Amino acid sequence: MYPGIPFPEINPVLFQWGWFAVRWYSLAYIFGILGAWWLARQMSKKSNSTFSVLKIDDFLIWATIGIIVGGRVGYCLFYNLRYFLEFPAQILAIWQGGMSFHGGLLGVMIATILFAWKRSVPLFTMADILVCVAPIGLFLGRLANFVNGELFGRVTHTVPWAMIFPMGGPEPRHPSQLYEAGLEGILIFLILNALWWFAPSIRNRRGLTTGIFFVIYGIGRFFLEYTREPDAHLGLVWQGLSMGQILCIPMVLLGIFFILLSKKNTVYHREF
Repeated sequence: MYPGIPFPEINPVLFQWGWFAVRWYSLAYIFGILGAWWLARQMSKKSNSTFSVLKIDDFLIWATIGIIVGGRVGYCLFYNLRYFLEFPAQILAIWQGGMSFHGGLLGVMIATILFAWKRSVPLFTMADILVCVAPIGLFLGRLANFVNGELFGRVTHTVPWAMIFPMGGPEPRHPSQLYEAGLEGILIFLILNALWWFAPSIRNRRGLTTGIFFVIYGIGRFFLEYTREPDAHLGLVWQGLSMGQILCIPMVLLGIFFILLSKKNTVYHREF
């Protein structure tokens, strides 16, 4: 049995001047979006696709709105609907936390579909690039969760790196935010970008990279949820599964559908 490592004292506020405060959490969103934008531009130049650099620049605001609105609405719907129905004004209080990855994903999907239709860009041309750059923001977001001491893991005495989180009581817990940063950020980023940059046969199947992202993320997140403490106001929702696990099931199924669909979407020239 291991006693647990004390949580490092990291101020979630980088600096504050009067009422104005810059938080690590907000910086994670800003630099995640900017990093994804920069990499998407490089990928567009490499592929010579109709999802051009100029269109990527235009899509930046669409993606930002999709992430923020989708993430917040998803959290309100999936994780605390009763509370927000009772106090609807709190829906806008995003500085207090409460963002859902699955909601943000749905928001970006809607933004991508609308943008692709409006700007005449093949849908999966966009999607395959977006899933390759998304792990940048996911990685930074999970690190920000760790800094905030939120979304911590379940109690454990079996791993030497278990931590005692200030908001998690005296028992040592899995630093599940770091597990998720490793999966959602590092591992998925390396896999998808290796496939996209160095495997033309995969890159030229529109939707295949998107499907792989959905499947890897969904399966990985499903099992990592066993180390993450369920939301206190929800607990385990159904058959011992958390809300995060339940939301991962349709994600995996959708990913499999995209992989199968990609067989019909193979292109044999540079514009894809």
